[in-house]
Amino acid sequence: MRPALNIMYRISGGLAATFLVLILAIVLAQVGLNVADKVAKWFTGAPIGFLIPSYADFAGYFLATATFFALAYSFREGAHIRVNLFLMPLSPGVRRWFESWACLIAVSFTGYFAWYSADLMYDSWRYNDLSPGLVPIKLWIPQAAMTAGLIMLFVASLDALVQVLRGLEPDYTSGASEMDLLSGDGDLMDGDTK
Repeated sequence: MRPALNIMYRISGGLAATFLVLILAIVLAQVGLNVADKVAKWFTGAPIGFLIPSYADFAGYFLATATFFALAYSFREGAHIRVNLFLMPLSPGVRRWFESWACLIAVSFTGYFAWYSADLMYDSWRYNDLSPGLVPIKLWIPQAAMTAGLIMLFVASLDALVQVLRGLEPDYTSGASEMDLLSGDGDLMDGDTK
């Protein structure tokens, strides 16, 4: 089960990175078309009107997709903000209790948001909701990416809760902390490139 979960988290992170590259590509393409339009205006006196229809809408949908797909991967890699200053001085038993409650709250919230995101997506599909831009997009498509990202975050939170309840160190704590990196005690400072 662990290898399958790790593959899912990596795919989620890869999809997030892919959609960030797509944002870059669509924005650069529109900037290039704007430059070509300006050059055409200089030579002909009138702009040609080059435009990628609804490019801002697509960039927004790609950003939402990248954000939600990045949640599970960044959670598992320990990139989300955690309050370690509170947990560090605690004994292992008390720390495990606090970690359990924090993970249970995370599971509750992510499950709630995933459920209602799926419900919103279903309503958009059922009512055939379309975006208002030049290119009408069925809204359930970007909402499906949002829902998938939230479901993966729910699974990652549940995975962390199970690890803590089993007495294991959750994966999100296995990376080098920022303080370790700054002080030179972290794995990355010792030549380990992960």
